[in-house]
Amino acid sequence: MADGPGLDVESLFSVTGKSVLVTGGSRGIGFMIAEGFVRAGASVTISSPKAGDCQAAADRRSEVGSCTAVAADVGTTAGRAELADRLSGSPLHVLVNNAGVTWGAPVDDYPEAGWEKVLAVNLTGLSDLTRRLLPALRAAGGPADPARVINIGSVDGLRVPEWENYAYSASKAAVHMLTRQLARRLAAEHITVNAIAPGPFPTKMIAFALEAGEDAVTRDVPLGRIGRPEDIAGTVLFLASRAGCYLTGTVIPVDGGTSA
Repeated sequence: MADGPGLDVESLFSVTGKSVLVTGGSRGIGFMIAEGFVRAGASVTISSPKAGDCQAAADRRSEVGSCTAVAADVGTTAGRAELADRLSGSPLHVLVNNAGVTWGAPVDDYPEAGWEKVLAVNLTGLSDLTRRLLPALRAAGGPADPARVINIGSVDGLRVPEWENYAYSASKAAVHMLTRQLARRLAAEHITVNAIAPGPFPTKMIAFALEAGEDAVTRDVPLGRIGRPEDIAGTVLFLASRAGCYLTGTVIPVDGGTSA
């Protein structure tokens, strides 16, 4: 067995000093993830299209740790190029592809513009940004502690959703498969690629459903509640730490048992 820190629990789950990018980190699940990394001692960069919101979110986290804002829209080629350029030249230990949008409409009226917008952010943006950041990830990864790509999919990519969000569910199913394919390709370069498929969390994306009451959202959740910040942050921190370095190509449902 190779020498190393082994079962030293304090270092096993540590992300102290790691450089992390969380796209869509100014609100929702991205905010929860970035908050977890900052509090755990990582050096975090968050991105989102709105400069004011992004900077305000970074300022809030800077009260407890290191957080920098970069205004960039990963749904556009220019936005992805700008974000990658800002991070070039330094190793990137963890990339969290969280940015996402949805669009709901009846199948007979589902607009092409809605489909294209969702796919541009959720799938094309994720894939292209990952490609652009591969040099930084390669520079950070090693055999004992690989670089990490963590894609945020969705329970709606694992099961047929109740709502008519056709582009969203299709894009998230594609993210899950892309995760597996990238994991196989990049493993030899000391980069792991995993996905998390969240169930319902208190975000703007499901605010319309929560208006009818939390019971309406959780009736199909075996654990009987929506997700909490520590649920998603804890899973991401596990994947990013040494404890998760032997996992790649996985899609982990963090959904209270919904997908089961």
